[in-house]
This record gives sequence, C-alpha cells and structure tokens, in this order.
Amino acid sequence: MMTLYYAPGACSMAAHIVLEESGEKYQPQKVDLAGGEQRTDAYLKINPQGRVPALRLDNGEPLAENTAILPYLGKRFGLWPSEALAEAKALSLIGFFAASVHPAHAHVGRPERYAADPSAFPTLKETGLKTFHNYLKQIDGRLAGREWFGDQYSVVDPYGFVFYTWGVRRELPMAELKNYTAFKDRMLKRPAVTRVVEDEKVKV
Repeated sequence: MMTLYYAPGACSMAAHIVLEESGEKYQPQKVDLAGGEQRTDAYLKINPQGRVPALRLDNGEPLAENTAILPYLGKRFGLWPSEALAEAKALSLIGFFAASVHPAHAHVGRPERYAADPSAFPTLKETGLKTFHNYLKQIDGRLAGREWFGDQYSVVDPYGFVFYTWGVRRELPMAELKNYTAFKDRMLKRPAVTRVVEDEKVKV
C-alpha cells in the first residue's frame, strides 16, 4: 500500500486528490510543517529536500516532487494521456506549475528562502504576489473554452486546482478569472475533490 506524505493546503493536495480519485487503498500521512516535522531525520530519509509531497511506493521506495509523483500516479490509474504530443503538453504544464507558478507564490509565503535580509521581505512578497497573480491570469486564459487542461480529465487538473485555492488564500480577485473559476466549480463537483478539500480544511 502506498503512503502519501502531505500537508493541508500545500501542493501535495494534487496527489491527495488523485489518490482519492483512484479508489485504491493508501495511507495518508500528515506532515506538521509548522512544527518542523519535515526537518526531522526520519522525514529527511523519505525526502531529503524536507518538503511535501512524498510518496512511499508499495515496495517501500520513496518518490518526491509533483513532477514525478503525478505522472506516475496518472499512468497507474489511467489519468494520464497516452498519445505522445498530449503527454508532452501535460509534462509542459506540470513543469510550468512546478517551476514558475509555485516559486512565485513561495516568494510570498517563504521570502526567507530568497533573501537573508528581512528588510527585503516586503519587496519579495509584493513582487511574488504580482507575478503569481499574472500566472493565474495565464492559467485562466489556458482554460478558455475548455473543460479540463487536456482533452480529458487528468492528474494535471488537481494540480491546477491547488493554485486557485492559493489565490483565494492570498485574497486575490479570483472571481474575475471566469474560466478558472468555472474550472474550480467543476472540480468541486467531483466527490474525491470535495473529500480532500474538507479533510485538508481548504478555503475555496
């Protein structure tokens, strides 16, 4: 049985949703980020980066990073495109989420990662929030005239959903992003998504 190491409201929510969608038994293991559990020796053996998500596979081997976990789960559960170009587009979008959208938000929530001088934090937060908001507008544009990010529902969609909840958390005008908001509403009609949102106590 797989074990998912996650933190409520973190980007690990994407894998949490996928595992709920699968119907397969798994062990959800909450990591107390505020309490520093991610920096303990026990957790660092699972993910040396000290972050979530991490997925312990059936054979006990750990897997880290959404860029690896989501395609793995997608292929395992039939939530991943089989055609070569569609797969490349899915990987491109996961890369955009992980390398651009997420770091922009990290400048808001964890400015200490990017500067040693606390006097720089307000500027980092302001710039990060503006950049993050611009990325959300890009995502809104990608969803124009589409039900899902790809031709059908896949693991990319729960990942895209995470950033909508982060926009809500940062009190950005999310309702103005009509396509993204409609996508969020479609996601919330999926029972697995509702269960995870309730479990992680995420505001949407």
